Amino acid sequence: MTKAIRIHANGGPEVMVWEDVPTPEPGPGEALIKHEAIGLNFIDVYFRTGLYKAPGMPLIIGQEGAGTVLAVGGAVTNLAPGDRIAYAGPLGGYATERVIAADRLVRLPDGIDFQTGAAMMLQGMTAQYLLRRTYDVKPGDTIVVHAAAGGVGLIMCQWAKHLGATVIGVVSNEEKAEMALANGAAHAIVGHSKLAAEVKRITGGAMVPVVYDSVGKDTFGASMDCLAPLGLMVSYGNASGPVPPLDIGILGAKGSLFLTRPTLATYTAKRADLEHVTADLFDVVGSGAVKIQVNQTFSLKDAALAHEALEGRKTTGSTVLLP
Repeated sequence: MTKAIRIHANGGPEVMVWEDVPTPEPGPGEALIKHEAIGLNFIDVYFRTGLYKAPGMPLIIGQEGAGTVLAVGGAVTNLAPGDRIAYAGPLGGYATERVIAADRLVRLPDGIDFQTGAAMMLQGMTAQYLLRRTYDVKPGDTIVVHAAAGGVGLIMCQWAKHLGATVIGVVSNEEKAEMALANGAAHAIVGHSKLAAEVKRITGGAMVPVVYDSVGKDTFGASMDCLAPLGLMVSYGNASGPVPPLDIGILGAKGSLFLTRPTLATYTAKRADLEHVTADLFDVVGSGAVKIQVNQTFSLKDAALAHEALEGRKTTGSTVLLP
């Protein structure tokens, strides 16, 4: 038997139950892994509440982790028992052991510990595709990053600065503003009530070519108002709730804007893309250009407390669950 957090119905943090589950056997193309650390992400909340539809109940949520390969199934040639690995993607992470498709696992470099590995995969790969593919950030660009003191935000601030961009970070309080500024943001704006006016002041009226918005409903309109003509609105999260249906005529009225709702799953669906994204991520972390900050840890059995802290905006940087 292994231990896992399972949910039997959608709801608040209280629906997560710590219980025994059978230890799975790896089938063809799969690996059995022992978790050393598990990443906490807002997408876990979306599956718990039902905002994102679960494949079935009971459900083990969690899409990110790091650990050791215990066994592999048939036709697995890229991994062996004892390998240190990390991943982000398939559901099933809130467990001490799990089976996962071997082609979703990547070897964790020796210089990166398990907690860092678990904290960096989903958030770091998200930052990579947002900054390098959704919009290819170039030296001299000025960009707006919402939730700049969050897990993805802190990575994006550092990485974008490393790429030569000027980051305007948007945060919810002064403490988080200081954190964003200490991690690469050139400017930090508290709240979004005057966001467009502040961006106009900072840019001398030019506005910005891209806004990265993981907050959703509460900030979507303010974010679009920050864009220069032909700018790109990147809505990649729903921390405040889903964005309401949109009259696409607004995009034309505000300057022939572009709008995208990207997901990590699409950008890493092909093995070659996954390897490229993780190689880029491991490179910037290994060089020290981007530091992964694990600012909170919880026992896996206390996942409900971790969710309460995350939803209450009481966390900064990354949070990991320890089996």
